[in-house]
Order: sequence, then C-alpha cells, then structure tokens
Amino acid sequence: QVQLVESGGGLVQAGGSLRLSCAASGRTFSSRAMAWFRQAPGKEREFVAAITWNGVSTYYADSVEGRFTISRDNAENTLFLRMNGLTLEDTAMYYCAAHDSGHFKNTSSFNVWGQGTQVTVSS
Repeated sequence: QVQLVESGGGLVQAGGSLRLSCAASGRTFSSRAMAWFRQAPGKEREFVAAITWNGVSTYYADSVEGRFTISRDNAENTLFLRMNGLTLEDTAMYYCAAHDSGHFKNTSSFNVWGQGTQVTVSS
C-alpha cells in the first residue's frame, strides 16, 4: 500500500508562487492516478488537480486552471503541484491522494491520503 507525505506549504503573499511535493512510498505509486485536494476552514474538501498514472493527462478545477500545474516523477515516486498567481482564496490545507476508482473529482474515489500541508496566502 502506498503512503503519502506532503511538503512545501507555507506563507506567501498574494500573487506569489509555491511548489508542493508529495513523496510516496510503496510500489504502486507509478501505476496509480494521483490528485491534489484542498480544504479551507469550515468548507468541504475540494478537488484541485489530477494526473494519470503516466502523466499524459491532467485535469484541473476551474478555479485553478491556468495557474496551477500538476506533475509527477515516477522514478522518484513524487507528485508535484506548482501554484502561481496565488490568491487569498487559495488558502487551505492541501492534500495529495492516490486514486482507487471512480471520478477524479470525488474524494470517495481516492483511498490513500497524506496528512496535508498548509498554504496560507496573505494580502
């Protein structure tokens, strides 16, 4: 079973950039689609971006399209999320997740989650 550990979060000014990483252990990372979700205080966890097992296809929430880029390095068992043009609305805990089955945008489609990394955007 894969285990996931996120890093790279922090405090950044609006308009700034961050790159999140998700280090995976276990042998199944390279065969699984992966995704990033986020959860702001008092809100439900929401889909941010997903990538197929081979990195060929990517999917984004409308709110981050054109600003965020998801990528992966299967040789290094690592998932990334490059975030540019950050806004106050991007403040949240960010989670990486390994896909099990079902639609990428549903949290129930993922059966392995990291502990999260906090992203805080200040004005």
